[in-house]
Amino acid sequence: MINDKLLNPKSVVVVGGSDDVQKPGGKVLKNLIDSNFAGNLYVVNPKMDEVQGIKSFRTVEDLPQVDCAILAIAAKFCLQAVEVLTAEKATGGFIILSAGFSEENHEGAELEAKLVKVLNDAGASLIGPNCVGLLNQTYSGIFTTPIPQLDSMGIDFISGSGATAVFIMESAVPKGLRFSSVYSVGNSAQIGVEEILKHLDETYVHGKSAPVKLLYIENIDKPEMLYRHASSLIRKGAKIAAIKSGGSEAGSRAASSHTGALASPDVAVDALFRKAGIVRCNGRDELATVASVFMHPSPKGKNIAIITHAGGPAVMLTDSLSNGGLNIPHIEGEKANLLLEKLYGGSSVANPIDFLATGTAEQLGYIIDACENDFDNIDAMAVIFGSPGLFPVYDVYDLLDEKMKSCKKPIYPILPSVINVKDEIEHFIKKGRINFPDEVTFGNALCKVINTSAPQAEKIELPAVDIARIRKVIDNAADGYLNPAGVFELLDAAGIDRAFEQVVDNVEDALAFARKFGFPLVMKVVGPVHKSDVGGVVLNVKDEETVVREFDRLIKIKDTYAVLMGEMLKGTEVFIGAKREDKFGHMVLAGLGGIFIEVLHDVKTSISPVSADEAKYMIKNLKSYKIIEGVRGQEGVNQEVFADQIQRISALIEAAPEIFEMDLNPLLGNMKYVKAVDARIRIEK
Repeated sequence: MINDKLLNPKSVVVVGGSDDVQKPGGKVLKNLIDSNFAGNLYVVNPKMDEVQGIKSFRTVEDLPQVDCAILAIAAKFCLQAVEVLTAEKATGGFIILSAGFSEENHEGAELEAKLVKVLNDAGASLIGPNCVGLLNQTYSGIFTTPIPQLDSMGIDFISGSGATAVFIMESAVPKGLRFSSVYSVGNSAQIGVEEILKHLDETYVHGKSAPVKLLYIENIDKPEMLYRHASSLIRKGAKIAAIKSGGSEAGSRAASSHTGALASPDVAVDALFRKAGIVRCNGRDELATVASVFMHPSPKGKNIAIITHAGGPAVMLTDSLSNGGLNIPHIEGEKANLLLEKLYGGSSVANPIDFLATGTAEQLGYIIDACENDFDNIDAMAVIFGSPGLFPVYDVYDLLDEKMKSCKKPIYPILPSVINVKDEIEHFIKKGRINFPDEVTFGNALCKVINTSAPQAEKIELPAVDIARIRKVIDNAADGYLNPAGVFELLDAAGIDRAFEQVVDNVEDALAFARKFGFPLVMKVVGPVHKSDVGGVVLNVKDEETVVREFDRLIKIKDTYAVLMGEMLKGTEVFIGAKREDKFGHMVLAGLGGIFIEVLHDVKTSISPVSADEAKYMIKNLKSYKIIEGVRGQEGVNQEVFADQIQRISALIEAAPEIFEMDLNPLLGNMKYVKAVDARIRIEK
């Protein structure tokens, strides 16, 4: 639990405060003074009796008791100050702005660890070190600008980077966004993004707490905590968007399996965010724009009316929304004709609704009223209205404000003339409104918000599997790839349907299998990792002569110690895989199988446990979904069975977390069955 003295202190000391407002210690003090901190404010400066009009003490030992300390001194002096403040001054909250800790070298990391131990022993809470501070409605413990307008129904913003926090606020404030709190966690020595999100979840009251949470994350150290509290917040009614940076480098590492190559840590982040219901953003302006969308009512559907007085922006917005899966439905009929009669000649109401550059505020009101009341195929309105600078547009923006108050359907104001009508936009924002300066950025953000699924259910039911049988195989297995017999046993215990198969090491047993199960058959080498690459797969074996000839050839391939005999199945090749990712647990992947997995890389990923809804989502959101459905006379794949097999793989790895990687590639699927015909399972205990 975060100590309340950090969040709501009645007294604050700036250790290292100065008159120089170009230094962190001076600027944070100025921000505290300018924001009219209501409590007692102190300074520690060994050379001064007064700093910026505030009484200064020469040492921390001279201070009275103080709730929260902001340290802007060299790293080497921080430990002694913290020891005195916790032991003698009952200080429970600390913000360490100073750098020179774990981000710098081993010695700094050791110093940071000592600091945290002192704080933990005292029950105190720390933001930082190496951060820009903490800003909330109690105090401005931050040394940067801008200081945004604070509003309890604004945004809670948590950032792993101080500079990035500043840049994101600089993108957000001109749009009209307001903040409830800003946390710059720096090195996250004691409290990181996850702990703050946990606090926000545990204290959230819908309608009274800030409804929007923004995250900038460089490292996810506790993904389970992040998922649990993000999904909980969203279920309660909050909305969350996040940037997770630094995902590209690790994703390029080599791997021994298809799953390993595809299941990079960044794929795990995508899966985690989707499972939690977090909107993932790729840049600062996108994050601020998604937050702006969040601040409007949610549309009930995907049908958008574009209302504009300029053709080009409407075309670009139409492209953006359409490419993102939203609809710009055609508007026609008697009521559309009545609306058109109220507009200037040359206008169009087909959607986009273009009422020309000469359009008036009165005409905009007619259009909005028609979209609100007359056109049932409209769920939300995007209004584009700028100015060439010929005349003021206060009347248009005032009307927009009034209609946004009275309409039930969301209205998104896109006001692109940030220079020509700068004063009018500021006037609009002062009413508590938000501006979307760019129509394409808005369109992309709206698509992301609408297309992000709700969080998965708190309790996920998986198919029943034979756990005792699974554990027996795992407990007796060594690290590395399981032998085929072990693989078969695990698949059978998990209820994964598979082809009739048998591993043989002599031609007599190969012939016996053929005589028992009949033709056609498939024969594969056992030993080499990539069987196709070494010519180790023979399909459609139709007679005993071919069995003898191909067995003799296959057994001689390098690293081969046996041959796998199997029934020849027909169907579309699909794929299911699993991979254990550090900290995230297991990822489950599904897509088209065979060589297509290497060519198309068309897979969807979820983090185990995988719900039935998630499994179906994975299948239906494949780019190759039309093939799964069945296309041009080809039989499709039974999606219920495919989804069940995905869930069974999830159940298997929940029962056997020692499974590091597994590939079922391919499974052959048709409308009757989805059967595994090749599988590899790698154990790491």
